[in-house]
Amino acid sequence: QVQLVESGGGLVQPGGSLRLSCAASGILFRLYAINWYRQAPGKQRELVAHVSYGGSTNYADSVKGRFTIFRDNAKNTVYLQMNSLSPEDTAVYYCNAAGLGVSHWGQGTQVTVSS
Repeated sequence: QVQLVESGGGLVQPGGSLRLSCAASGILFRLYAINWYRQAPGKQRELVAHVSYGGSTNYADSVKGRFTIFRDNAKNTVYLQMNSLSPEDTAVYYCNAAGLGVSHWGQGTQVTVSS
């Protein structure tokens, strides 16, 4: 059974940092690209960051220079380091594993940026 379990969300003040984790099981992790998406209330889900199976990365313009995605294949885990957070980053963040013709989603973790 495939599972993607996100953790690390919470409430943080503007300018603060959080590190999200996505732990995968039931897949050959190293063969999958991993994406972080987010969905704010009333908005469409958007792609935030991507790391390929080879380790190359891409980011949405809105988070470039603030967010870093990296993977640890030995731990079947991908991380999203988020710095300089602003209220506009408030959303549910979802982990997505894509590869071998399939796509898997986690349940999401809430990130709230507020003073």
